[in-house]
Amino acid sequence: MAFAIKAEIADPQAEHFAFTAQKTMYGGKNIAAGDTIFLFASENEGGHGLVARGIVLSAEAVAKQADIERQTPRVSISVRRTALARRPLGRSELRHLTDWQDGRPGTELNFKFYRQATNKIVGITDGAAAFLKGFF
Repeated sequence: MAFAIKAEIADPQAEHFAFTAQKTMYGGKNIAAGDTIFLFASENEGGHGLVARGIVLSAEAVAKQADIERQTPRVSISVRRTALARRPLGRSELRHLTDWQDGRPGTELNFKFYRQATNKIVGITDGAAAFLKGFF
């Protein structure tokens, strides 16, 4: 399984990235070293969507806090960049894909990243991963 992260990315050209205590959804908590990950610079922090592809070097679950009843699982990861995106893909390119049942990879990404606009790590299908590879 491949993964994608939408987070604040200050320097998309960096060779290595560290993301601390990132929220996970849609199977994102299953991320592990060696997995492929697609990095989206969050528009909420001034980014422009897909910026890079990488390999997860390490992944560590963050312990839940005892005093909070409902918690979204969080994970800290480090990533080595393997490629830079050659074409844009972000909220504006995915906005029109809103038929959640159409099975299109762009619709999957729009649903997982932009229906609830918080930053997060998500698991993506093989179809979505193949779609994203076309941007490199």
